[in-house]
Amino acid sequence: MNELWVIVPAYNEEHGIAGTLSALAGQRDRDFTLLVVDNNSTDATVKVVRDFADTHPGLRVEVITELRKGTGAAADTGMRHAIAAGATRLARTDADCLPAPDWTARIRAAFDSGLRLISGQLIPRTDEGVRLRDRTIILVALEVASLFGKFRPGNRDPRYLGPYVMTPGCNMAITAELYEAAGGFPRTAIEELHEDRALVNAVRMLTTDYGLRRDVRVYGSNRRVRAWGVRKTLAWYADHRYKPELVDIR
Repeated sequence: MNELWVIVPAYNEEHGIAGTLSALAGQRDRDFTLLVVDNNSTDATVKVVRDFADTHPGLRVEVITELRKGTGAAADTGMRHAIAAGATRLARTDADCLPAPDWTARIRAAFDSGLRLISGQLIPRTDEGVRLRDRTIILVALEVASLFGKFRPGNRDPRYLGPYVMTPGCNMAITAELYEAAGGFPRTAIEELHEDRALVNAVRMLTTDYGLRRDVRVYGSNRRVRAWGVRKTLAWYADHRYKPELVDIR
C-alpha cells in the first residue's frame, strides 16, 4: 500500500498527456501511485495512459473515469478514490503540466516538515511556441495575483486562521485527513469556480499548517495564452472576466 498518490484529472489530452506521464515516470522519488481520472474524454486519452503504463512497469498507474464535467469533479473523485485505497498523502498536477524531476521528493520533504497543505511554484512551460515576453508577463502576473490575493475581499474573513496562499490546482499536495475535513474540491466545472482557491480557503478555517514551497516546481501549459493572447488569459484567471465560448483549449 502506497501512502502518496498523485492525481491527474484529464480531458481529451491524447496529444499532451504523454509529456506529463514521462515527467512523473522520471521522478527521483517514484514511491507513489499515479491515478489518472479520465473526465469522459472523447479521444484516445485513456489508451495513451494505458499504453504508457504497459511500457513503464516500474510506475504504478491506475485509471478511473468521472463522467461529470469539470476539473473539480474529476480531481475530487480521484482524491477520494485514493483515500479509499489507503492514501494518506495526496498530490495533484494536471495533464498539460510537467512536474520537475524532484517534485514528489520535495513534496514528501514538505509533508515531513509538518505542512498539511503544500502550495507549489507554477512556472510557464517553454516548449509550446509562446514568446518569452508573454511567458514573462504570465510569470509576473502570477506573483502579483499571489500578493493581491492576500488583500482580496473574498479571501478575508475573521474565521480564517492564517493568510491566503495562492495554491494552483496543478501543483499542490494535501494530507488525506485535511482534504476530507475541508470538504475537498468543489465538484464544479472549470467555468463555474476556481476549485483550488475554494479548497485553500476551506483549509484556512481549519489550520495554519499550510504554505508555499517554491522548490516544489511544476511547469504549466501556456496554451490559453497561445489561443487567446495574454490579456484575455489574465482576464480568464481573474474570476473569469473573459468568458470564451470554448474553454477546453487543446
